[in-house]
Amino acid sequence: MKKVIAVMLAAIATLLNTNPAEARQYWHTDDSGGITWAVSPGDKHSDHIEMAGKKVATVLRYGVDGNGAFHINKSMVWPMLRTIPNNTSGCVMRRFDWNPLDAVTVNGRSLTNEKVKEISLKEALTVESDFDNGYYGSWKLRRTFFPSTDLPVLLEKYTLVNTCKKPLRVEIPEGGFVATTDPAKGVAGAYRIEGKTQRGGVFNLQPGNSVSFAAQIAATAPGEKSLTPDPDKELAKRAALVDRLMSTLVLETPDTVINKMMDFAKVRACESIYDTKGGPLHGPGGESYYAAIWANDQAEYVNPFFPFTGYDYGNESALTSFRHFARFMNPDYKTIPSSIIAEGDDIWNGAGDRGDCAMIAYGAARYALARADKAEAEELWPLITWCLEYCRRQLNADGVVASDSDELEGRFPSGDANLCTSSLYYDALLSASYLAKELGKPGASKYQKEASTLRKNIDKYFAANVEGFDTYAYYKGNDVLRSWICIPLTVGIDEQAPGTIDALFSPRLWTENGLLTQAGDKTFWDRSTLYALRGVYAVGATDKATEYMKRYSGTRLLGEHVPYAIEAWPEGGQRHLSAESGLYGRIVTEGLFGIRPTGFKSFTLTPRLPSEWSHMNLRHIRAFGTDMDIEVKRTNGNKLQVAVINDGKRQNYTISPDASIKVKLK
Repeated sequence: MKKVIAVMLAAIATLLNTNPAEARQYWHTDDSGGITWAVSPGDKHSDHIEMAGKKVATVLRYGVDGNGAFHINKSMVWPMLRTIPNNTSGCVMRRFDWNPLDAVTVNGRSLTNEKVKEISLKEALTVESDFDNGYYGSWKLRRTFFPSTDLPVLLEKYTLVNTCKKPLRVEIPEGGFVATTDPAKGVAGAYRIEGKTQRGGVFNLQPGNSVSFAAQIAATAPGEKSLTPDPDKELAKRAALVDRLMSTLVLETPDTVINKMMDFAKVRACESIYDTKGGPLHGPGGESYYAAIWANDQAEYVNPFFPFTGYDYGNESALTSFRHFARFMNPDYKTIPSSIIAEGDDIWNGAGDRGDCAMIAYGAARYALARADKAEAEELWPLITWCLEYCRRQLNADGVVASDSDELEGRFPSGDANLCTSSLYYDALLSASYLAKELGKPGASKYQKEASTLRKNIDKYFAANVEGFDTYAYYKGNDVLRSWICIPLTVGIDEQAPGTIDALFSPRLWTENGLLTQAGDKTFWDRSTLYALRGVYAVGATDKATEYMKRYSGTRLLGEHVPYAIEAWPEGGQRHLSAESGLYGRIVTEGLFGIRPTGFKSFTLTPRLPSEWSHMNLRHIRAFGTDMDIEVKRTNGNKLQVAVINDGKRQNYTISPDASIKVKLK
């Protein structure tokens, strides 16, 4: 009877979740290393993208209207210009429709009759348009929007090219605006927000010639000088950063969309780090979360990814975040706050204990192993062991970890003990055992035994038949499928893998936007989809994972809302929160390639080569203190030929599919 009900529910869910019209892919990968939307006549579409530098973030809401004209709204965030109350979102934020083109004229006329030809994304948002004003002339216009890498400025570049057979008189006025914020609402008093143009004037433009000018929106604190940076130099700096991030941890597979999604994931994961008085702090973004850190977004999601990228500022931000959490260790083992906000000056702990110590121990131990810096690992060891002891003290009578909530902070029920917290604690115990051996600390065998016992308890406590699937109840008494049943798979707990995979990809949970948080609901959070894809690879369902990885990557990179993983919907309107892009990268490092750090110079490698791929390579892996390549290809006998290359040395292996290799770097 249960199976009949499950089939009926699945059929109903299929009808509810099926979009009768396939979601359109507006974009394609291009030769520049980015993506481009070739705008067709009649296209009408809008989107938004978040971009960031060390002192500014911007959400650009842009699109093309039914007449072919471009529109944009610039949402500005200055994380270090703190406001009162100085809370999680307490910084200067403004939205501007200011358009420097409004006052520009060609032959005495404003710029009308626009037809956008293409929009591109890589280091900047670039828009190419044609204008035809008949008797008054025709021209092309390129707009470029991007944040400064290290100044509190959004920059805009405009280039106009004369495409007609007669000269054009172009008038570009100098101008802009100045706004002063309410001094009573600023931690440092009144802040100055300034929009202005650069390189204005009157230009007689001959056929084929061009003229460029620039604009900017900046904000400064009392006593700081007005900024007028060189837009060309700033664009070069932004392009250099993006190229640098795209040229390490390079994925090479026959699937160009997944390759490119990985490139963009590294950019978003690494750009959102703010130069605060409390040190570099990675921030989720989303016009809400800046100059602050969380035990999930930073400690758990993105910090273990940074060592693989070789981005020094990312590694520095990870260490800084762990140092902030370590400030709250205490002899009474009261939980560490979920979030440290306002550049390190305050905390947020509004959801109680979310399993934060399990998150921190998990992330810090994985980071320390992959980072392979003994001094850093020694510094992090007290934090890791304190968090593990905290979790041990939270074990309930059934031997799993109790907590007040989970990372969804009460949005969905999580019971007194949830699957996520215990799974993270399990993995943290394993990493701590490896790290103890590396540092010559006591406790390695103790942590291994505790992990073994916990694994049995997790299966005994959480394993259940839910909606006809032999999987996990997310908490005791949970009888509705939840997306977080994927968590055990990501840490190698595979006792319920077959039923869990079937449940994850059933119509009850999977939609065109990935996993629903709870079956029968409409809410989705990308983080659970990203964990699920990693976990399904990790337990060897390679082709199934690849099928859905392709769907997800095509939607997020080339579809309606691009080019990054998102937070959630409907909450937040699919914000491009940064740490989710780190989770996408970890599908590749920990899922496809199965890299599991076991020491400063050692790791297990379990490559999952899809049957439709002949090969896959991961170039310039910067973890373990080296610059390493991993190459995987299929032999004629259906074996895998694997090469690990570092410092000019090549270690070759021939293995069966799904076999693991214990790699010790020379």
